[in-house]
Amino acid sequence: MFAAGAASFLWQQYAPNHTKVETEYHELTKPVFYQGNYYKSSAIGEKEGLKLPLELIQEWIDPSILYEKSSDSVIITTKDKVLRLKTTELSALMNEKPITLSFPVEKKGSDIYVPIEPLRQLYPFEIRESDQSGAVLLFKKGEVLKWAKHMDSEAVPLRTFASIKAPIVSSIAGGEQVMLLGEEEEWYRVQQTSGPIGYVRKTDIQIDHDETIPVQEDTSSYVPWKPPAGKLNLTWEHVISKNPDTTKIGDMTGLQVVSPTWFSLSDGEGRLKNLADAAYVKWAQTQNYQVWALFSNGFDPDVTNKALSTYDSRMKIIKQLLGFAQTYKLQGFNIDFENVYLKDKENLTQFVREMTPFMHEQGLAVSIDVTPKSTNEMWSMFYDRTALAEVVDYMMVMAYDEYWATSPKSGSVSSLPWTESSVKQILNADKVPPSKLVLGVPFYTRQWTEETKNGKFTTTSKTLTMEAAAAIIKDKKLTPTYLPDTGQNYVEYKDGEKLIRIWLEDETSMKARLDLVKKYNLAGVASWRRGFEQSPMWKVIQDGLVPSTP
Repeated sequence: MFAAGAASFLWQQYAPNHTKVETEYHELTKPVFYQGNYYKSSAIGEKEGLKLPLELIQEWIDPSILYEKSSDSVIITTKDKVLRLKTTELSALMNEKPITLSFPVEKKGSDIYVPIEPLRQLYPFEIRESDQSGAVLLFKKGEVLKWAKHMDSEAVPLRTFASIKAPIVSSIAGGEQVMLLGEEEEWYRVQQTSGPIGYVRKTDIQIDHDETIPVQEDTSSYVPWKPPAGKLNLTWEHVISKNPDTTKIGDMTGLQVVSPTWFSLSDGEGRLKNLADAAYVKWAQTQNYQVWALFSNGFDPDVTNKALSTYDSRMKIIKQLLGFAQTYKLQGFNIDFENVYLKDKENLTQFVREMTPFMHEQGLAVSIDVTPKSTNEMWSMFYDRTALAEVVDYMMVMAYDEYWATSPKSGSVSSLPWTESSVKQILNADKVPPSKLVLGVPFYTRQWTEETKNGKFTTTSKTLTMEAAAAIIKDKKLTPTYLPDTGQNYVEYKDGEKLIRIWLEDETSMKARLDLVKKYNLAGVASWRRGFEQSPMWKVIQDGLVPSTP
């Protein structure tokens, strides 16, 4: 009895499990796999007519692909292409040029399926479809696949987990190759080309070879303009209604780019206001300045909301800008969208994604202005700085207005600790490359007036140019004091019962800002605004942007 019991125990302990079970994905008619995982819903079609679920594409290939309900379109943006696919239509638009598809986008209930034909042209991936099961295996270009082979003639079981007690999900035939996904003690986790994933003993298969999915060459023709001195030096030209008299603009040593505030949204339909001046462009280019015209949303959140809401209105804006670029012989655009609803964050990013390929196709540089990070929704939070930085050539951080015109408290326009913190947050939290981040620097300051009337303390301000601040110092015979806590010079004086305070923007503060550009290896500086500076400031900036000699 004892011997029989012991034998039974040993059999239960060491005998393999012969139970066969269905795969986890057995309810899917056409499963799709990537890196040993299967997607929750099936593909449809087969071979050239294969279509993938939109949500799968968003999760595994490109999260920026979107379905726009208002136009019933799938919109795909890459660094040099914008593809619009309308549901059920075989005609599509690639960079607004018509193309013909073999298979259309398809809707089944609430699910959207995108044909692989155009996707293959735009993304670095490869599809392998099993003739045996119809399973679809997705690979990305450059990935290395490790293959193993079952060398024996008899099939071996593929189990659901790493144990002979695990149920069998499939069997590996003699000579069959499988992909290695991982290992666990004496077992390999593998996948068959027909789809099933499971565990096989290491003794049952042999490592065979590695395969690298071929990488396609980058065919983009756009070559970004690089500042000849290495660092960008841009200034904004503030145009309200009339362009400046260029004969009165002095020498701006070291300046490379001017950005006049010429274009803005006029209405929610996407029409634009145009203040451009061909004579200004001609002057700028005789001075060897590039012209990157500024395009703003007019800071109107409702107009912005409507204008960015559809592909058609966004494309209307883009086409007008392209026309202006040709008419005025521009070299780029600077996007300045401010005071935007948080709900429009994704639409703003999508607009920039759609705009940039068209601009790059014409050799135009694209930059965008952003504020420092804060919890203010309509001042800061609507910028997806990470996504925007992936698309544009440069991102200008407007590191000024720390204390704004109507601030209830006096303070610096841009103290150095606040400026440095603003830069670090965008570099670290938003992962914006320093090679794209441009430090926005102020050429202005504010004169603050503090007084107490009837027991009530009030603060008011007015904007001062550098020259105006210097004139006050001279007129009042003031001696600036350096404040370590702001990294700036400071003056104050009394006017009766009023206290006048000015945190100065001058050579001292500018050199400190340029030191930040060097410290963090930023792309350069952008100054707001031309005309507010003292003329020696251009030489200060030029010298400050020159790389240090070892």
